[in-house]
Amino acid sequence: MRPVLGSLVTLLGSFRASPTKLATRAAAARHLHNTGTSMRYQAEQRGRPNSTDYRIYFKTSEGTYISPFHDIPLIAEEHQDSDVPAKKAKRDDSEVLFNMVVEVPRWSNAKMEIATKEPLNPIKQDVKKGKLRYVANIFPHKGYIWNYGALPQTWENPNHLDKNTQCCGDNDPIDVCDIGSEVCFAGQVIQVKVLGILAMIDEGEMDWKVIAVNTKDPDAKNLNNIQDVYKMRPGHLEATVEWFRKYKVPDGKPENNFGFKGQFQDKDFALDIIKSTHEHWKALVQKQNTEGIECKNVSCCESPFKCGADEARDVVQSAPAFGSAHPVSPEVNKWHFVENQMTT
Repeated sequence: MRPVLGSLVTLLGSFRASPTKLATRAAAARHLHNTGTSMRYQAEQRGRPNSTDYRIYFKTSEGTYISPFHDIPLIAEEHQDSDVPAKKAKRDDSEVLFNMVVEVPRWSNAKMEIATKEPLNPIKQDVKKGKLRYVANIFPHKGYIWNYGALPQTWENPNHLDKNTQCCGDNDPIDVCDIGSEVCFAGQVIQVKVLGILAMIDEGEMDWKVIAVNTKDPDAKNLNNIQDVYKMRPGHLEATVEWFRKYKVPDGKPENNFGFKGQFQDKDFALDIIKSTHEHWKALVQKQNTEGIECKNVSCCESPFKCGADEARDVVQSAPAFGSAHPVSPEVNKWHFVENQMTT
């Protein structure tokens, strides 16, 4: 795993390198990663949707079950979503693309997330006090206002104090907001361009929000940094801050705070944070005591938690079979009107 991760870190660190050098390093990283050449993933549902036993597991196109947290590489390969051999992407070679695991589709309310404490880390709906969690519709927004998910092979270390905000990580993979126009589905893996980052502080924990765009979006070629978003998507970033500030208020909690006075940081800053969380993930999957985080994987060579394909299959087959969805309470569609409580 060390050569693989070293190649990924080198690639991240060389974002400003020449296109030729970067393309060479990217090719090396792709060659070394032992999950194979296919970057196509499939989602498999288990249990009943809208219930506490519902899970979305991941597997490769060859049928091997994997962890979206540990086995999907952080940096995306060039590929096509068909059986046609991959062609070189039509993009600037200096652009590093990342894999994003979509947890929550835009406009939906169910708070779906990678289950970091379960074997193979399926996506599940969060539960608080025995009840499934749904985000409130805070006028004028309906559910999540972007496709929401995470970058694989990253981890916000709860024992690491961020020098900028003096807060420790929230113990999860780093979050991503895809501002592309396509409405994705939970369990989808997409390629994104990173544009910037927001430093949200959630109940005292550091909870970075990466702003990115699906590379398939028609505007992706013109969205290259956070300033481009302000120009091409006026109001979207302001709405993002407002959404994250207020989304817990209907549950009786205070508004969230932000580092940097709620100002988005640029692309280079975001890449540095991603690189740091990738380093923390690398250390996580190599150590014996993971403090409750489940690190079972099928591809991290030197990880003590690596397992075989049969063991991974047994994990999935032990989950309840997929069934019909439970009804959702009408309360989920209720509008909430929330006034500002703070200005920073």
